[in-house]
Amino acid sequence: MKGVRVVVVGAGVVGFSTAVCIAEALPFCSVSLLAEKFSPDTTSDGAAGILFAAEFPDIPLERQRRWFKNSFDHLLDIAQSRNSPEAGVMLSSGFIKAGGQVEQRKVNSLQELSNAYDVIVNCSGLGSKQLAGDDEVHPVRGQVLKVEAPWLKHFIRDGDGKTYIYPGIHSVTIGGTRQEGDWRLHVDEGEAKSIVERCGALEPSVSRARVLSEWVGLRPGRRNPRVEREVAQLRGRRVPVVHNYGHGGWGVTLAWGTALDALGLVRMCLHKMPQRAKL
Repeated sequence: MKGVRVVVVGAGVVGFSTAVCIAEALPFCSVSLLAEKFSPDTTSDGAAGILFAAEFPDIPLERQRRWFKNSFDHLLDIAQSRNSPEAGVMLSSGFIKAGGQVEQRKVNSLQELSNAYDVIVNCSGLGSKQLAGDDEVHPVRGQVLKVEAPWLKHFIRDGDGKTYIYPGIHSVTIGGTRQEGDWRLHVDEGEAKSIVERCGALEPSVSRARVLSEWVGLRPGRRNPRVEREVAQLRGRRVPVVHNYGHGGWGVTLAWGTALDALGLVRMCLHKMPQRAKL
């Protein structure tokens, strides 16, 4: 019987990566993943998937480099493995294989989890505004189009990073927008037209590509990602909480690196936990 009950809230690329790391590294823990939305309905699913990081002002550069390197090495190992054709489902299948439990459910507060779990790992992204009471986290609206352009084989990115063309397996992603504090989730036709025009200036053939779909998502923006632990007073219990959110547009780029950091923080929580809670 697994003694320590760990719950991860959030099933985007950061949440799933964190859940996999914990489940694989700590087999004595029972790890559950709770989220209102799962793939293909998360913000992470709309990501073009390019590895590109910005510098965060208040986090030591060495730590940021470690996040990026650990994520890059992990993804490169997958790309070079025989499992690379199935890489898109490796997070979910890897978690289940490691004994993880998945439940689709909206978590309205961390309080409701306090009696059922020994450690809470918050990877709820923009949801942390409510769950963690974090007013620093804010939406960064992104809008992209998926187009049919199989003749495009190489990515093109403008200098400011707001205009890009990223070929994928089944379509080409063109974008985009980076609108701070914008909560709109509907497709803006004016923005869509601007994206096609801007991308057409980089690669004229994009202008004749058939639009397959349009997508809008809200990235969890923050001055710095929050990857830290605390002990929260929840319904009369002192419960260890590990936070891993606020990656903005760099979720895919940094997910595995910050997940490893979150794993280390969970280990620290377990080390400080009374022995009876581990049994």
